[in-house]
Formats: sequence, structure tokens, C-alpha cells
Amino acid sequence: MTETIQGDVLHVIPPAELGEHDLTDDLQELAESRYVVVLRKGGHPSILDLLWAFVRRTPVEAVTVVTDRSYEEGDEIALTVESTELTGVYVTAASGRDA
Repeated sequence: MTETIQGDVLHVIPPAELGEHDLTDDLQELAESRYVVVLRKGGHPSILDLLWAFVRRTPVEAVTVVTDRSYEEGDEIALTVESTELTGVYVTAASGRDA
């Protein structure tokens, strides 16, 4: 099942640097030679949204997306993704294992 996730790019791990980061074996295998992108789900919050989240004690939700495309930190993107067996980890619809 696919869904669209919109968010701000917090961090990008290029394929050449996958071994340099502390990724789980499952995520390392899933990423293979693709980019690992960490997003702040929902996009860039306003100051009021941040304050409201602090008062309510709700953390900013981050998700990990494995994709074929490179993005820059700070980019605001929307991706069509499929969930994986790993919690909070998605693959872009065109980057699935069988694609």
C-alpha cells in the first residue's frame, strides 16, 4: 500500500557512505546502493506549531525513506512511499526491492 509523505529533509546518507553510519543490518540491506533520507514528517513547523508541540509534549516525528534520488538537507519534499517491515522506514514506490 502506498501513501504520500511530506516533510523537510533533515539528513541524507549517500550510497557511498552507508557503511560509515550506524545503520541496522536490516536498513543497510534495504538501502543497498540507494540514498537514506531522514525527514521531519509534515514539513517545516511554524514557531507556533513548535510551541504547541512543546506544551503538549508531542515530539517531532521523523521518518526514514530509502530512495534512488539525492536530496539536500533543508529541502521540503513530498514522496509516494511504501511501508516496510521496519518501523518508521519507507521506500519510495519506485525503489521497492522488486522494482
